[in-house]
Amino acid sequence: MAMAPQSAGTTNATSGGGGRSYGAALTLLATLFFMWGFITVINNTLLPHLRSVFDLNYTQTTLIESVWFIAYFFASIPSAKLIERIGYQKSLVVGLSIMAVGALGMILAARIPSYGVTLAMLFVIASGITLLQVAANPYVAVVGPPETSSSRLNLVQAFNSLGTMLAPAFGAYLILGRSVSGTSTDGGATMTAAERLADAQSVQLPYLIVAGVLVVLAVIIARFPLPAMGQATSRVAREDRRNHSLWKHRNLVFGIPAIFIYLIAEIGVANLFVNFVSQPNIANLTHEQAGNYLTFLWGGMMVGRFVGALVMQRISAETVLAACSIGAFVVMLVTVVTDGPLAMWALISVGLFHSIMFPTIFTLGIRGLGPLTEEGSGLLIMAIAGGALVIVQGWLADEFGLQTSFLLTAVCELYILFYALWGAKPTNAVPETAPTAG
Repeated sequence: MAMAPQSAGTTNATSGGGGRSYGAALTLLATLFFMWGFITVINNTLLPHLRSVFDLNYTQTTLIESVWFIAYFFASIPSAKLIERIGYQKSLVVGLSIMAVGALGMILAARIPSYGVTLAMLFVIASGITLLQVAANPYVAVVGPPETSSSRLNLVQAFNSLGTMLAPAFGAYLILGRSVSGTSTDGGATMTAAERLADAQSVQLPYLIVAGVLVVLAVIIARFPLPAMGQATSRVAREDRRNHSLWKHRNLVFGIPAIFIYLIAEIGVANLFVNFVSQPNIANLTHEQAGNYLTFLWGGMMVGRFVGALVMQRISAETVLAACSIGAFVVMLVTVVTDGPLAMWALISVGLFHSIMFPTIFTLGIRGLGPLTEEGSGLLIMAIAGGALVIVQGWLADEFGLQTSFLLTAVCELYILFYALWGAKPTNAVPETAPTAG
């Protein structure tokens, strides 16, 4: 299973000034959260672009994102084993290096151009991100007092949302804005073979920039004096774990499908957003213009996480999660049954309600696991593979219409509500202790 840098109930071993030391480490981790959010959301402008370049239907288009999230399933356990073998800091460097290799591979895929190579390189990039996620999410969740873990992870995840907010503008300008399909009102339906080739190669500069940034960040992390976690990075004694069972913890058992289902909702909205708002009965925009509106969707997630970090200092995480799931359900129904700007802004507003869901479900899911925190964290990270089932929404869009397909998102919100009201209540919880500086 995926190994978290620390189990709940263990004590951090740091030198004096541990608070400042961890503050610097969390600041650096916020940079990683920003970067993998930025790269992930480039896909949202890349997908409509590739749909035109390779003349794909919605099922084939969403398969691109499915491959991305399948990487979470296959790479999670190897990532945990790598972290255990070479340590936290070296694993971060390896993860960033893998991502850089994938970004350079996207340049090759564009030069060919090749749909198959594109899928392979996106899998490589996502595998690198998985390695970062396996360590960073549980680390942030358990590095401070247990009662503020949801608040803390929401705060750091807000920087992930900052990356996702800026990425659409980057993609719209450097990919959609420099392509025939991105600036055409018909989505490039009448493109010539030469135009398709030129459009395919328009992704080379953006991914070259991304690869360069990843390499620089890897060098910085390799030289950064991250605090040694001491016993926090070692697996709990096998004898201790034998006395506990993951499946007796209701909050984890129902939290795994909650993460899985939430990812279907989030990724479905983000990936089909550009195509949806470009429709004549919604906003009648070019793909480039629609890509700019995607910034508001991710911006709402950033604002929501900053606000959520503050609100959850006073209101329970379960209550906030329930309220957000209800809000998301309502706006998704509005998206399905209305047209014009109202439908567009309803879809944009779901970002605000989705904002706190992943970090809150994650921290509720590992609450009270004690010596099983590592295994529980790993299962929750693997559940991110739920994003691969966005292909189901692609199929629904092909069969029943793009707007109708968002009913799947509304159904997903109802499960999150169930989890907040009942599934997140811990059973057989092991008493947690806040980490202290030694």
